[in-house]
Amino acid sequence: MFKNHPKGLLAAALSNMGERFGYYIMNAVLTLFLCSKFGLSDANGALIYSIFYSGIYVLSLIGGLIADRTQNYKRTIMSGLVVMALGYVLLSIPILATPENKTGLLALTCGALFFIAFGNGLFKGNLQAIVGQMYDNFEADAAKEGPEALAQAKDKRDSGFQIFYVFINVGGLIAPFVAPLLRGWWLKVNGLIYNSSLPALCHDFIAGKINSPEELSQLAEVVKASTVNGLVPGDMMAFCTNYLDVFNSGIHYSFLASVAAMLISLVIFIFTKKIFPNPGKKEAKEVVNYTAEEKQAMAKEIKQRMYALFAVLGVVIFFWFSFHQNGASLSLFARDFVDTSKVAPEIWQAVNPFFVITLTPIIMWLFGSMARKGKEISTPRKIAIGMGIAGMAYLFLAIYSYIQGYPSAEEFRDMDLAAQSAAKAGWWVLIVLYFFLTVAELFISPLGLSFVSKVAPKNLQGLCQGLWLCATAIGNLMLWVGPIMYNTMALGTCWSVFLVLCLISMGVMFGMVNWLERVTK
Repeated sequence: MFKNHPKGLLAAALSNMGERFGYYIMNAVLTLFLCSKFGLSDANGALIYSIFYSGIYVLSLIGGLIADRTQNYKRTIMSGLVVMALGYVLLSIPILATPENKTGLLALTCGALFFIAFGNGLFKGNLQAIVGQMYDNFEADAAKEGPEALAQAKDKRDSGFQIFYVFINVGGLIAPFVAPLLRGWWLKVNGLIYNSSLPALCHDFIAGKINSPEELSQLAEVVKASTVNGLVPGDMMAFCTNYLDVFNSGIHYSFLASVAAMLISLVIFIFTKKIFPNPGKKEAKEVVNYTAEEKQAMAKEIKQRMYALFAVLGVVIFFWFSFHQNGASLSLFARDFVDTSKVAPEIWQAVNPFFVITLTPIIMWLFGSMARKGKEISTPRKIAIGMGIAGMAYLFLAIYSYIQGYPSAEEFRDMDLAAQSAAKAGWWVLIVLYFFLTVAELFISPLGLSFVSKVAPKNLQGLCQGLWLCATAIGNLMLWVGPIMYNTMALGTCWSVFLVLCLISMGVMFGMVNWLERVTK
């Protein structure tokens, strides 16, 4: 896999894998955790998730500026890992949320999320910039051997970023299992059983929102199914308080695994950092005298490249808004509309990295085969195709929801338990959904990183990688809209909105392809 690629690619991939493992433990449960911990509505939980997720990418821009200004990418990356570890330590403290401390505890949780986001901003884009510099140096060395060697080296950049992306998802494949397994184990130790609907019911009961005989009967039925002995407790208030405490403590303990992952990633990076290049350093050492005409031509080329970068960034915003619903409205869909009696809804997020790992070699072979036949697809065209494939995911989900006659999530939760159970989708729906989303991701995310590394000026690699992540941030900042539509619209209509956005993005991208291909030659 790493044959004929730069020497440091494996080390960078392993360091990134450790960090991503820790991050995805938290990401898999964050929205559902905020709702179960603090009794937040789906919309408010998703709003915090949206702000946090966008913050990660906005702060990557700041992290890129810091690294570009100091020209010390490696120290910036190590600082990011330490700051993230501190955030996960704060997040792992198992304090019971009560009406008296809920506000302060929520503020502490948001503070921990800020540390994670800021540390990620120092780490993420700058490691990507280092990988991009590896290929710049790789191509420069190949150029000394001749045009044929240079052409072969350039062909390796896209596949190199795809390999790098695979290792991200190795961590993402394992991580979603950690929190649910620890939570389930801790519940069992305390004589309880996991039930995705019970935390919300417990919060409603404690808040005095469950009063009618029908509501109390429904709560008792759910409680009975959530205890090892199958009995309804005499003191329902004490039971609800205890269940929430045990339920969320199990999740808190899982964040300690994130701390360990950060430290492992830090150790890997420290022991291998000597083989990593410093973006922009090589160019700073070279002194070349250019004519006024040459300087003008170079300035024009840089301007065109930056225009191309911002054009692509403007389009991918809508892809990320749609794709990252996997941590927002799609997680809620898995919780409410899919039979999760045997599999916790968070675990379904492992389907995406599983497909990334298994499909990447196939897609790399496909791209390589087409290149060998002289039918190579340009990076901008691949990104446009990816947007269309993302649309297919939402087309499938919209058609399925229309056929099933799914109402809004709020209306669905008002139905009796028997009707809900009868209407729930099978696990295969999530498999098909994540298959299409993953293929789209493989056409966009790693190739987007490759595109940025091609068009970015050498002394602005960190900044430009940060700009790519900043576009992702804008898309993530809109994520809260998804749960609002999910709760208020018929599901078929909700998913159709995302379908339209993906198709529009694809159309705009295809309209710019010829120009982008000229700029990035």
